[in-house]
Amino acid sequence: MQLSLAPDISRRIFRLVKNLDLPHIRPANLICFRSTGSTGRARARIWSLPKIWQMALSVDAHYCIEVISEKFDNLSSDDQERTLIHELLHIPRNFSGALVPHRNHKHKTFRHYHDHVEMLFNKLNNKSFK
Repeated sequence: MQLSLAPDISRRIFRLVKNLDLPHIRPANLICFRSTGSTGRARARIWSLPKIWQMALSVDAHYCIEVISEKFDNLSSDDQERTLIHELLHIPRNFSGALVPHRNHKHKTFRHYHDHVEMLFNKLNNKSFK
């Protein structure tokens, strides 16, 4: 698998955070990558920097969003948008370096999670790809 920085995805993430009014997310602490050669089914993934590593390295929380080129790049622009929103929803409100799972105490089903992505997508006035 090969990784490269994805400044185009970083710009889109910045616009999404701004347009969706997600003040708990610090775009400066999000690094975006595009990977090739993955054999998984995912379109994108989010990676966290757990608290123990933050303390060991004396850094604040950071997240990496990885889009898997073979799966992500072939999606429609709208589905790419939904995918990026989905990954942003994994970031907790306290921006701690932890990850929010698909199923938690408030959102009992994956369907509810999907509906939340769709609601945010429909709320967008300005798409990040324009």
